[in-house]
Amino acid sequence: MDIAILGFDRALEDISANIARTEKEGFSGYWVPNGRGSDALTALAVAGASATIRLGTAVVPIHPRHPIALAQHALTVNKVVGGRLALGLGVSHRPMVEDSWGLSFERPVTYLAEYLEALLPLLADQQVALDGERVSVHAAIDIDAPSCPVFLAALGPRMLELAGRLTAGTVTWMVGLETVRTLTAPTINAAAEAAGRDAPEIVVGLPVTVTDDVATAREKAGESLQIYGTLPSYRAMLDREGLAGPADLCVVGSEDEVAESLGAFIDAGATCIAASPTGTDEERERTRACLASLVS
Repeated sequence: MDIAILGFDRALEDISANIARTEKEGFSGYWVPNGRGSDALTALAVAGASATIRLGTAVVPIHPRHPIALAQHALTVNKVVGGRLALGLGVSHRPMVEDSWGLSFERPVTYLAEYLEALLPLLADQQVALDGERVSVHAAIDIDAPSCPVFLAALGPRMLELAGRLTAGTVTWMVGLETVRTLTAPTINAAAEAAGRDAPEIVVGLPVTVTDDVATAREKAGESLQIYGTLPSYRAMLDREGLAGPADLCVVGSEDEVAESLGAFIDAGATCIAASPTGTDEERERTRACLASLVS
């Protein structure tokens, strides 16, 4: 099973230690969110320069970054990490875009499509001449660095179609088994096939806890993850599964139960599990040991 670690570390020293441990334990990669802590791309360049596994962002929000600036940043980081960067992008959420950054969240999927029209050629060392509704780029980038695959945080059908048509795949969070089986995998795969592209990667991010106390683990996970039940895009994913909140989506149970649950996601179309070990210190250690035993 292809398993990566999704780390929510904030301090650079913790990110560096987790990357080194993730590589040592045999996982395929390490993905880091871009929240209110360290800049994800810079953190990967600083903490992952000597690693040999994939290093991914899950995800960088596009609104505060012009495509030229993001392309320069991503290519520079990819040079530093030896061409192992996976650039995960997303449109973030209305409260962050409008309230924190003071920017427009109008028609986010349309904006992302236009953004990619500029970004993807820039990453491929091509000249861009684009005068769009919200994106204007007349430039090329002169950086001696390999291009990096782009992944979209695609939840709904329009985003999944965009990901399948233009990018290497999707990296998800708070998406359940039935949604992967009936929406995520069929939609993105159909879009890629229609565009004559290779089958996309479907990286499924999940909170995972190996424990003997399932009820307590779910309760604590619900407390730490409650924000995801209030954001419309994640709430829609939970509603598709008929779940009350994020705690119900967590993969929780014994080693055998966790292995069975993660295997079901692979059978449903996931190509990689980006697992975020949760729970007490003891539970997180037990979870990592379980996940490492499933790597193939």
